[in-house]
Amino acid sequence: MAHALEELIAAADAAIVREDFDAVLDLYAEDAVLVVQPGTHAVGKAAIRRAFERIAAYFDHRLRLRQDGMTILETADTALVLARTVVSASNLPEVTRHATYVFRKDAGGRWRCAIDNSYGHDELLAART
Repeated sequence: MAHALEELIAAADAAIVREDFDAVLDLYAEDAVLVVQPGTHAVGKAAIRRAFERIAAYFDHRLRLRQDGMTILETADTALVLARTVVSASNLPEVTRHATYVFRKDAGGRWRCAIDNSYGHDELLAART
């Protein structure tokens, strides 16, 4: 049986692909951080929505996402997700990213994404340049 976060990430991927940004934003914490690209972050739901709209346009509205392996480390109300995220589109070659996501449970016990870093350690490499 899949972990609840695996199902949540699958739902998020599907919503991103179909550009249902209301559904995507419902999965984020109010103060969430999205790594748009290494060194560039969107903070808060309004900024994250604008980032996803720009991302959709960048991928010519043909973004495809899939997870190719995932490890979840969970304690109390916080979880770290390490994933191999495969990103592709008709206008760009397929890329595998080593993603890092942080989730926390809200007051109602629902998991919300607090940090969405699909670039993983590439963020660290960008900080060094």
